[in-house]
Amino acid sequence: MLAPLLLLWPMSLALTWLAAQGIASLPYDRALIESVRSLGQRVELRGDDILFDLSRETARMLRADEVDSVYYQVVGPRGELVSGDRDLPAPPEADARTPGEVRVRDEEIHGDSVRVAYQWVLDGPQASGRPVLVQVAETQAKRSRLATEIIKGVILPQFVILPVAVLLVWMALVRGLAPLNALQQRIRERASDDLSPIDVHEVPEEVSPLVQSINDLLERQQSSLATQKRFLADAAHQLKTPLAGLRMQAELAAREIDAGHGDPQLLRASLQQMARASQRAAHMVNQLLSMARADARAGVEARDRIDLEALATDVVRDFVPRSLDAGIDLGYEGAETQPPEALPQPGQVEVLGHALLLRELISNLVDNALHYTPRGGTVTVRVRPEPSAQAVVLQVEDSGPGIPATERELVFQPFYRALGTTVDGSGLGLAIVAEIAQQHGSVVELEDARPPARMPPGEGPGARFTIRLRQAPAPEPPEAALPAAEAPAA
Repeated sequence: MLAPLLLLWPMSLALTWLAAQGIASLPYDRALIESVRSLGQRVELRGDDILFDLSRETARMLRADEVDSVYYQVVGPRGELVSGDRDLPAPPEADARTPGEVRVRDEEIHGDSVRVAYQWVLDGPQASGRPVLVQVAETQAKRSRLATEIIKGVILPQFVILPVAVLLVWMALVRGLAPLNALQQRIRERASDDLSPIDVHEVPEEVSPLVQSINDLLERQQSSLATQKRFLADAAHQLKTPLAGLRMQAELAAREIDAGHGDPQLLRASLQQMARASQRAAHMVNQLLSMARADARAGVEARDRIDLEALATDVVRDFVPRSLDAGIDLGYEGAETQPPEALPQPGQVEVLGHALLLRELISNLVDNALHYTPRGGTVTVRVRPEPSAQAVVLQVEDSGPGIPATERELVFQPFYRALGTTVDGSGLGLAIVAEIAQQHGSVVELEDARPPARMPPGEGPGARFTIRLRQAPAPEPPEAALPAAEAPAA
């Protein structure tokens, strides 16, 4: 605030100087105008002669000025000097000669700046169509003195007012910013783990909305940290189980060898248990990395055009060996399974997204379905467009035991596993699926794959996961090539 004050002060001085000059000139210009009119009334025409009656006493009074020098002049229509001072310059040639109108201009006589008032009189055929010029000039010493007095009267108080204003502004800002400084100090003194809200009653009213926004941010941060701590605790707990199994099997194998038994069958069983435990640990670590990768992409807008059908078939192809080993019929239903009239047009199965995350989403859904589908069951992956909703539907369906309606929201939480299941798993696959779907502006719909009436004896209702992804906009058609005759010259 001090910088604008210091910049405006010179501008104020300049404007004051100009205003003082105008105010000081105004009364003296009026006196000159009255003198010109008085002299113009003394001009008379007798035939071709111009008579000017000015007594010595009047001329002496006209020139009687203790400060400035006064000049006057009367010039006839032919340019002859009738009376007065010959050195007084004539008005500009371009000046309109309007009889009776008094004008004022600035001139210079003998190196002194003068103010000249002049008037054209006696315009008519008697004077050959040319008027008589009457001029009165005065130096500007009194004007300068008066302007200086005005400037002193205006500017001198500013030298006192400006420092006082600067001091008042400084004091007001220091006092006004004191609560902000106190707030800053309180925030600096906080511990790094203190995410409690800031008391809005101890801050200025003007910054209360800002403090409320900071409190909202702290609350979200606290919730995020609590979620991360809970996730880390669950991950550590889940990793502890396979690691404990590894350690126990290694100790059993070492004990058998130390005892001198060394039964190959027992050692082979221990090694198989260790392999399974290490495989579960590696799988869980990969799932944790996938979830971290999905979280890192949060907030990044999906812009890549991805052929979801090609991506899904590629993922299904990778899982074929595993499905054959498990005795599960893994299939894909896409464009080739649709009737000819329902075949998708080019680009209708393209979506906007992150290819790596969408591959992870499909892989986790297929992996989950293969885990919970018994031998002899089926797992089907479908991709079909929905032009009316400008979406592409991805479905993964299995013939497993299904998920009860009461647990369908819980299975998308990290490390949650459906009750009563004996299948090995980390409990992270569906949580990763839900996170990736949310980042692509979608949700995961979970329902039974088969109604009870169509359920074969001894089999479960299965589960169907449905995700609707935003369809990519149609690409702009390429510009048509110009004919050879219309092609622009190089």
